[in-house]
Amino acid sequence: MGDQLYSTLRKFENTPKAKGMAETESLQPKLHNSQSPETNTDFALRIWPPSQRTREAVIRRLVETLSSLSAIAHRYGSLPVKDATSAAKTIEEESFSAAASAAAVSDEEDEIRRGIEILQVYSREISKRALEMMKAKAMERRDGVNSSEGTSLS
Repeated sequence: MGDQLYSTLRKFENTPKAKGMAETESLQPKLHNSQSPETNTDFALRIWPPSQRTREAVIRRLVETLSSLSAIAHRYGSLPVKDATSAAKTIEEESFSAAASAAAVSDEEDEIRRGIEILQVYSREISKRALEMMKAKAMERRDGVNSSEGTSLS
């Protein structure tokens, strides 16, 4: 799921709408003393933190994964959209916080490499938390079925 999420992030960031956003949010030209904006070719690319729009795309993708017939839902069952939305927001927020904590202790000097590494932490955290949540929900459903079978009147 982590690779799928990372791929989804990459696909979103390559859409025309996201590219337009990237120009305003992520690419900040560095002008040298004698250069004009028209001749500048140095750009600083900011990979971490993701924009709010990217975070919202991650949440939408998580809702889709948790509530539709995905590979994870095939094994653990799917959630109603309302529950999947709530879970997706929680998973994303917790994952973002975990990755931000990792970013705070990172001593990597290359900002792009550091950003990619933190983005990978974010993606792994989302995958781990989504899987844990789906396993827990499956256990709840199984335990609920088992307990109701044990209390049936015969």
